[in-house]
Amino acid sequence: MKTLKNYFAMAALCAVIFGCTDDDPAPVQTKDGVISSQSDVDLDAADLKGEITSSITLSNAQEWVLTGPLSVASGAKLTIDAGTTIKAQAGGTNVYIAVEQGGQIFVNGTAAAPVKMTSGAANPASGDWGGLLIMGNAPISGGGTATTEVVDYTYGGTNPTDDSGDITYLIVEYTGARINGDKEFNGVTFYGVGSGTTVSNLAVLYGDDDAVEWFGGSVSVSNLLVANAKDDMFDWTQGYVGQNNTNFYGIRQAGFVAVTSDPRGIEADGNLDGNSPQDAGQSNPKIDGITIIHNAAVEMSDMVKIRRGSGAVITNLYVALGAGATAGDLVDFYDDKGVAIASTSITGTANPANGLDITDIKKSGTNGTSTGTATITSGTTSAVNTSIFAWTGFSF
Repeated sequence: MKTLKNYFAMAALCAVIFGCTDDDPAPVQTKDGVISSQSDVDLDAADLKGEITSSITLSNAQEWVLTGPLSVASGAKLTIDAGTTIKAQAGGTNVYIAVEQGGQIFVNGTAAAPVKMTSGAANPASGDWGGLLIMGNAPISGGGTATTEVVDYTYGGTNPTDDSGDITYLIVEYTGARINGDKEFNGVTFYGVGSGTTVSNLAVLYGDDDAVEWFGGSVSVSNLLVANAKDDMFDWTQGYVGQNNTNFYGIRQAGFVAVTSDPRGIEADGNLDGNSPQDAGQSNPKIDGITIIHNAAVEMSDMVKIRRGSGAVITNLYVALGAGATAGDLVDFYDDKGVAIASTSITGTANPANGLDITDIKKSGTNGTSTGTATITSGTTSAVNTSIFAWTGFSF
């Protein structure tokens, strides 16, 4: 009995001194811009933004509204479940998804349930939001590191097999928000991303600048669809050397009239903007199977432009123009800042219908001549079958 009395006495004392009651409110979490756990208050489906510092999953149980920058810090992982939709708040240049050096992204879409990153606007349009940026530790031309062109992230390094994660069955739409008169986001940008990263079944639609751009690195992409990009469909620079690219398909549809001053199917530079021709390790990727279709009434500057110290080995190229569409050159290896390197090789076919000149291969200009080769024959069939993009729902 004495023991029981002592127990109640201690309990009463605890209540007086510490206020030990079951009615005390739980501590209130406040947002601090850091997403450190799956239960973090910053992991808000209606207001998604902040820096991810641990392993976080976005599930398909709800729609996610991207309202600001969402970054994945070094050592952190972002996993996105199949069937998940992320809708970006339209109208802001500060709305994008970025994977920093050492961070990883795992987009686990399927053909039946792809992941979609799109605009949240009632009437979506190109340029509604930024896009997807991935920064890795793979080499860039000239060595060392560099800073991204639109927001200040570091990329580049010495690890060609660097692993930034896996992406499969992903649709990215209505990107390309403009920072100023000279800078705007691409749809998907790979900055120094290594070959340990897997990217397959990617669709980039209705972007306001380049659809996909590689700044150095060695990552390869398979089954890549680009539709109605305002600027270039496929753009690489600064030492991009991906060796296993397959099945690229780029199309400008009839009626799509938004253009920059020089839109291209492929725009390839060896070094950044042609300003460092002395750089070691310049661009020289390989692509097997690439189709470029231009059906719009506005002119495309070049269907394929390889210049400024870039090389490339491209097999199974197919090019076609729609009725009323025009292009400056079929293949152009020349630029005043430098030509395509001698090992550049392109083989493929082009459809001569609608005035496309399959012999229009430019190699020379005021400042030099490229000895790269382009062998283009007449043909009407793409090596890339559009059926592999049926999962996107895009109507060709």
